[in-house]
Amino acid sequence: MARPRTPLLSTDRIVAAARVLVDAEGLAAVSTRRLAAELGVSGPSLYNHFRTKDQILEAVADSVSAQVDLSMFEDGRDWRTALHDWAVSYRAALRDHPNIVPVLARGPGRRPAGLRLADAVFGAMVEAGWPPAQATSIGALMRYFIMGSALGSFAGGFVDDESAYDPADYPHLGQAHLLAEQQEKIDERAFETGLMALLDGLTRQYEQVRRTA
Repeated sequence: MARPRTPLLSTDRIVAAARVLVDAEGLAAVSTRRLAAELGVSGPSLYNHFRTKDQILEAVADSVSAQVDLSMFEDGRDWRTALHDWAVSYRAALRDHPNIVPVLARGPGRRPAGLRLADAVFGAMVEAGWPPAQATSIGALMRYFIMGSALGSFAGGFVDDESAYDPADYPHLGQAHLLAEQQEKIDERAFETGLMALLDGLTRQYEQVRRTA
């Protein structure tokens, strides 16, 4: 029997193709017609795996969540170190796939990898001694911070034209035109500064929790 000319269609293959499209062109680029063309199949064949475009985007979002390392919640690291290392891994995944962040920001819904992520964070915090209500708040807080850091670049929001920052109008932005060329370094430093500030604050709360337990 002759081999098929194209690989058999699968859920994973559809998700991978959709993720490439989202990364390159954004959410609006994804359609069943476009995906079918990219995969070399007929449009209706996609419906054997996904009924709607939204389902495809949800699967792409979950494939990105699956890239986040969760081992730090299982290998004995203390809660603060685990949160730090998880946040760094989570941000790295979002930085590699920034266009899918708006879908991820809706919450995990029924997405398996997203739910495993939420379960790991909450479970680790409770096991470390945080009351469940505060463990929930910590998960939400970290999610707000990490998602926000991935939605856009602070440094990249400034243009590299010195004339855009007239000192008569913006007396403190004389060096703002230099920020864009240092975008990665500035954004990394800002993320780490914010993360350490959050963890320092949580550590003080944790000490109070342990004293009153």
